[in-house]
Amino acid sequence: EDILWYVREFSSITPLEALQEYGIMRLASRINDLKKQGVTIRAETVHAKNRFGKPVTYARYRII
Repeated sequence: EDILWYVREFSSITPLEALQEYGIMRLASRINDLKKQGVTIRAETVHAKNRFGKPVTYARYRII
């Protein structure tokens, strides 16, 4: 419920946002639960740099 509200309100969610806002450490599992309930969610792979300048990859989830 919280994840669904957040994605509808802010258009997407990342694992870091899920951790900061709700203490959810396994966002991908919760997204899978939503998909099983019939919610159509798309994962976008984001490439960025962390605070040390090293390349990182993470998922940003959006409702289609």
